[in-house]
Amino acid sequence: MSTIVTIESVSQIHEMLGREQPEHPLISVFEMAPQQPITANVPLINTLFVSELYALSLKRGNECQIRYGRQLYDFQSGSLLCLAPGQAITPISEPSDLQSEGPSWTLVFHPDLIRSTPLAGRMREFGFFGYDSHEALHLAEREAQTLTSMVDRIREEYRQNLDEHSHAIIVDNLQLLLSYCKRFYGRQFTTRTSAHKDVLARFEQFLNDYFDRDAPRTQGLPTVRDCAVQLGYSPNYLSDLLRKETGKNAREHIHLFVIEKAKNRLLGSEQSISEIAYSLGFEYPQHFSKLFRSKTGMSPVKFRN
Repeated sequence: MSTIVTIESVSQIHEMLGREQPEHPLISVFEMAPQQPITANVPLINTLFVSELYALSLKRGNECQIRYGRQLYDFQSGSLLCLAPGQAITPISEPSDLQSEGPSWTLVFHPDLIRSTPLAGRMREFGFFGYDSHEALHLAEREAQTLTSMVDRIREEYRQNLDEHSHAIIVDNLQLLLSYCKRFYGRQFTTRTSAHKDVLARFEQFLNDYFDRDAPRTQGLPTVRDCAVQLGYSPNYLSDLLRKETGKNAREHIHLFVIEKAKNRLLGSEQSISEIAYSLGFEYPQHFSKLFRSKTGMSPVKFRN
């Protein structure tokens, strides 16, 4: 059985990697380069690391492999992987070559760093922390340089003598960094349109198959996670991809699909409202009526009449 290591603090990472104590208790940046070899005091390969920190990691050398959830991922040059608290990774190989055109780095920060700031309320906007590893952000060289310059700015700030302005400046720069990541992901969705063009068709086909075999009656409404697993994406990535392509997220697509099914049954059958609700996967008919009203502006009974 693999060793499981839970990472709860920035200082714990420093100790684990044989580094000096962090210059800031809640945020740190690690450079990965030949002149800074990793001398960890715990085995890294095939160890399951569960982190309670946020992390952004830019790889600029050749591939190394990690296991992220059930996926194997080749951490390729120019790719950025983002992890949220509670996620887990397992390194299964060392980088083959750290020679690269620019620095590789990992930025980690504890949730307490942003807890009392406006950024805490904005973290939901940065859905890429919930993406699977094979949905990592692949950066152009100029984009990588932009993110690296921001990371350098953060590191420069926490290395100075901390004063009353330090925390706000660090968090402001962190928010800017995350905003640029969001922008670059938007670019990636756009440039990969050809690769994603069949996602909506596959998504609708899954929903059709799900309802054709009468699965809602026994399994309930399909969830975003159900759809994402079938299509090979994480729920966050699927929703963001669909929103970019259609203006609606995965949950909205599911609801609209269900409403169209409901309309057909309301007008094409003599089933009661409750029978239709149960057949569509609703546990309570009033939940069906509430959703129907929110999407159509009228109750199922009024629509039928």
